[in-house]
Amino acid sequence: MDTGVIAVRYAKALLESAIQLKQEGEVYAEMQTLSTNYIQVPQLRFTIDNPTLGNEKKLDLLKTACGGNASDLTVRFLELVFKEGRESSLQFMATAYLTLYRKHKNIIRGKLTTAVPVSQETEAKMKQMVENRTHGNVEFNTEVDPSIIGGFILEYDTYSFDASVRTKLKGVLHELTV
Repeated sequence: MDTGVIAVRYAKALLESAIQLKQEGEVYAEMQTLSTNYIQVPQLRFTIDNPTLGNEKKLDLLKTACGGNASDLTVRFLELVFKEGRESSLQFMATAYLTLYRKHKNIIRGKLTTAVPVSQETEAKMKQMVENRTHGNVEFNTEVDPSIIGGFILEYDTYSFDASVRTKLKGVLHELTV
């Protein structure tokens, strides 16, 4: 069976259980942490897939990867995943949960890239603008990238607005060379 299909089925079951127990936000935070740890610590995947390591040690490792103090629901979910022998799909399950949760809560991910750090007030205004346009809640990340020279790049959903100096200069250069 396809890993994606399995991951989504497990993630749906986890989300439904979390909603019933009113723990969907807590589980969301744990799945975010787990997903981030899978990306930032590539050895985590190899360790979980290692057949010589016992499931108890793997479970302890995953509890830590979920933020250290995993909720009872998350622990029961992890135990079920191990019982069914699906631990190799856990990273995909965590990502699928995040996607399903965002869809359920109408959360849009947004990203603002600037050449220099911006004030929290400016960040809040940009976030508010995106929320007004999308009629949803926005998870907003701000990054500093000096290579854009000035201006900003705003991305959310499938929309991208590039008002960076770097892009403007490339446009001028292109016009001069044509």
